[in-house]
Amino acid sequence: MAIIHNTTLKPTKLELLTTWLPTRPWYAGSGTPELAKAGGFRLDDPEGEVGIEFMVAVDTSGPEPVAYHVPLTYRAAPLPGADHALVGTMEHGVLGPRWAYDGSHDPVLRTELLALFEGRAQAMAQSISDTPDHEVTHAYTGPGLPTGPAEVTEDRDGTELALPDGTSLRVHRILTPTTPEGVTGQVSTAWNTPDGTRVRSVFVSLRTP
Repeated sequence: MAIIHNTTLKPTKLELLTTWLPTRPWYAGSGTPELAKAGGFRLDDPEGEVGIEFMVAVDTSGPEPVAYHVPLTYRAAPLPGADHALVGTMEHGVLGPRWAYDGSHDPVLRTELLALFEGRAQAMAQSISDTPDHEVTHAYTGPGLPTGPAEVTEDRDGTELALPDGTSLRVHRILTPTTPEGVTGQVSTAWNTPDGTRVRSVFVSLRTP
């Protein structure tokens, strides 16, 4: 069970993302984003070592707001071989130094996300300890999903994780109400638009060979 600490973070997650987002190929803006947290959920690491968060950050710097989905992991020490996936480091008021990574590259997030697809993991509230998030839904009825390394690629449409058996996970980076076609599984939940409307979007979809 992840414990949510009400404490300080320096810099904050949104401050890290303000610098990091414009470096991504799927960033839709043309300058520095103006971000606000708009929702998300967490998954628990069974070992209790890695924080796993699926965050929605809305950028209001452009003519229309854009909602970005950013899976993040938080670690007490650097993840070996993942310097390219580092979003930044923070000082946590309780836990001390924390390394924040793009969770698409973190094997712990990937393992628990596959468990969520299969119904073996429970989505948890983003900001409250030990509280399930029942708005998060998952749909998948195929065979058991493989574990192991994944090849991660990014383009303007988002992030693709290719698994060893040909299964692919698509992390939807820009959230819309549109449901993807031709998928065999998906994880979705609701988030808040700047005017307070609740909108449901697919966060991650899955295709099997």
